Order: sequence, then C-alpha cells, then structure tokens
Amino acid sequence: MKEWWQWSPAQGSERLGFAIIGVGRFGIAVCRELLQNGADVLAVDRSERAVDELRQVEPSVEARVVDCTDEEALREAGVLDMGTVVVAISEPIEASITATLIAKDSEGSRVRQVIARATSDLHEKMLKRVGADRVIFPSRMQGERLGLELVRPNLMERLALDEQHCIEEIKVPEPFVGRSLRDLNLRKNFRVNVLAAGAQSSLMVNPPASHVLEEGHLLVVMGLVDDLQRLPKN
Repeated sequence: MKEWWQWSPAQGSERLGFAIIGVGRFGIAVCRELLQNGADVLAVDRSERAVDELRQVEPSVEARVVDCTDEEALREAGVLDMGTVVVAISEPIEASITATLIAKDSEGSRVRQVIARATSDLHEKMLKRVGADRVIFPSRMQGERLGLELVRPNLMERLALDEQHCIEEIKVPEPFVGRSLRDLNLRKNFRVNVLAAGAQSSLMVNPPASHVLEEGHLLVVMGLVDDLQRLPKN
C-alpha cells in the first residue's frame, strides 16, 4: 500500500497535467489560475508551512511536502508523470537547477516541457543548459498570466474591463478554421461578441457574418470571463 504522500494516477490513465515545484507567492498564483480553469494540478514544496498555506487558499489542490532536489521523492510524488512542470522556486539556485534537471532528464519521465523561474541572466543560462524549455522572470510575468497561458495556449492578449468582463485576442481555434462567423454564431453559442478578425497585420474591425476564419489568423472577442473560457483552447 502506498504511503499518503505518494501520487496514485488512475489505473490505465495517463496524467499529463501540471506540476508546480515551489508554492511561494508566484507558485500559488500559477496554481490558482490553473485550478480555476479546470486543469489537473499537483503542487509540491519542501516546506510543510508553504504547503499548508496553499491548502488554506485552495483546499481542493493536490499538494505534497517533498524534497524537490530528490529524484525518487519527485518520482513517487507523481511530478514526473505530469506533462508540464513549472519550477517556481528561484532560491537557492542549486535547488532550482537540480529540480529542472530531474524533471527533464530522469529515466521514464513523462514531462514534455519544463518552465523554470530565474532571478538573473546567469541563472537563466544555467537553467537552459540543464534543459529548461522556457525561462521566465517573475518581474516580467505574473503567476496568473503564466497559468492562463498554460491552459489557453492560443490566448495572445487579454484586457480586463472589470472583474467579470474582458477583451481577448486569440488565435483562431482549430475547430473554427474554415467556418464563417455566421455559421459559428459565437454570440448565440458562446455568448461572446466578435470585435475584429483576420491576419495580425490587417485585422478587420466589426467583420461581416460572411467572414471565414483562417488558420493562423486572429479573433478579438469580448464577453464574460467564464464565457470566454468556454471557447476552444487549441
């Protein structure tokens, strides 16, 4: 029988969700955005206090106290079964680099991409050398924004109008390619309004219903945040 802290994927299923290593303010922000968008999230930290604080904020989250520099501990916790790993710790630098290397290079790892947090240009170079697919600086990107990008890869820009409404620029989702705005009827089916559509260099404002959406083009839509999140994400 597995111990309480060991992750147990459902039999016969492949878990390709998100693992967050380090749940300080940045890590918690990423977790919250992912969870709010229905993503499968596993959070780990070597600090029991940090894990407890996360559980208070998000009681439903799967969180474990784990030594993030221990390969077997990360494996048993289930981190290496996740498709994307966000290394949200930045100090000590050695821990950040080690966790990145383990996630990327461990035998049998199912991790497809590692996104690591850096504090300096040198730190960034070291993370990339051990395999980080992407390196971010918290001063340049909020945790909420990263979480949103992870669950909605076709989202280009978002402008909040108030707490409930926003305008989003998205890449045309694959299910919409080749279909006209009349056929899609986004106002009726998704309760969102189309403000513009077309190629990035020549967006057409207030496009006609006959406008056909093309692969690689953009859509600018406005509506409730919850309704916008219902749009296809690829």
